[in-house]
Amino acid sequence: MRAELYQDIATDEELLNLPDEAFDENEEGEEGGLYEHFNVTVDKGQSLLRLDKFLKARMERSSRNRIQAAIDAGNVLVNGGATKSSYKVKPLDYIQVVMPYPRRDVSLIPQDIPLEIPYEDDDLLLVNKPAGMVVHPGVGNHYGTLVNALLYHLQGPDATAETSEERAGLVHRIDKDTSGLLVIAKNEEAHARLAKQFFDHTTYRRYVALVWGNFEEDEGTIIGNIGRSPRERQKMYVFEDGSDGKHAVTHYKVLRRYGYVTLVECRLETGRTHQIRVHMAWKGHPLFNDARYGGDRILKGTTFTKYKQFIENCFELIPRQALHAKELGFVHPTSGREMRFDTALPEDFKAVLAKWDTYTQAVDMAEV
Repeated sequence: MRAELYQDIATDEELLNLPDEAFDENEEGEEGGLYEHFNVTVDKGQSLLRLDKFLKARMERSSRNRIQAAIDAGNVLVNGGATKSSYKVKPLDYIQVVMPYPRRDVSLIPQDIPLEIPYEDDDLLLVNKPAGMVVHPGVGNHYGTLVNALLYHLQGPDATAETSEERAGLVHRIDKDTSGLLVIAKNEEAHARLAKQFFDHTTYRRYVALVWGNFEEDEGTIIGNIGRSPRERQKMYVFEDGSDGKHAVTHYKVLRRYGYVTLVECRLETGRTHQIRVHMAWKGHPLFNDARYGGDRILKGTTFTKYKQFIENCFELIPRQALHAKELGFVHPTSGREMRFDTALPEDFKAVLAKWDTYTQAVDMAEV
C-alpha cells in the first residue's frame, strides 16, 4: 500500500508565530490537528449535483478522494445530518464540513531515522516520540522531524509527498520537548475517521507530569479558556473570565508527592496548544524545568546551597519540561474496536524521579 504524509500540522514554534488571522476556530492546538471549516448555503439556482462533486468544485485544495473520505467519516453534514457522497445537493441546502487541513506545501525529504513503533497495521501506526524531536518540518526545522522519519518508514528513500492521492496523516501532535504517543493514519479513510475523534474530543489521552509545588486535593479539574498571550506571543494564556480563548478542560490526579514537587497524571478533555503546561502554570504548579512557563528555576524548597545544586542536577537529567504522553486510546477507524496503548516513562523522566525519591528519603531520615 502506498502512503504519503499530509502536510497539516504546524510545529510548536510555527503555530505561535502564525499571523493573527490564522488563529481562529480552525485551530485545535497541541493535541489536535488544524482543521478546515467550510460552511455554505447552496444557491437557489443550483441544479442537482452529487455532494462530492459539489464540494470538489468549491474546495480547490482538496481531492475528491479526500472529500469522499470526510463524507464517509461523518465529517460532512447537510442540513445538520450526515449523508453519502451520492446525495444530490439541492437549492438552499446548508452544508458543513470539518476535515484535516493541509496548511501549506512543504518539500518533505525521507530520512532513515530510527522510530519506536509500538503498533502498526494497514490503517495506522503508533509512534513513541522522543523528547527533542519536532513533529513536522517548518521554519528552522526542515530535517530530522517525525514526518521525515515516517516518510522513510512508509515508502523508503525515494518517497515523495507531492503527487500521491493516498497520503497518510498526523491527526494530532505534541510539542518538541514532550515525549510520548502519537497515532498516524496511513490512508485517507483512516485519517478522516481518526481526525473526527480528535476534533470531537472522544479520544483518551493520559499524560504524566512532574510539577512544582504540592496540591491540597488528590485530584481535581482545571477549567479555563486558553488562547495566545496578549503580551507574550510565544506563550499561551488562560483567560479567567472566559471572554477570549477556547474552552479547555484538564483533569488531574496526584500520583506521588515529593513535598516541593508532585508527580501527577493529566487527562485531557480538550486539546489546546500547551494545555497542560499553561493550565498547571496558571494554578501555580508550572511543569518542572518548563522554561517557557517559568518552571526552569527553583519555585519551592529551601535556600540551602546543597538544595540548589540538587535542583541543578535534576535539570541536567531532564533538560526539558517533565511531560510525557503516556496513554492513548481511540476507536480503530476500520474495525471499530476500542484500542488503548500505554508506554513507559523515558529514561530522563525516570532518572529525575529516582533523584527525587532519594532526596525525600534522605529528608525523611533526617527528620526521624
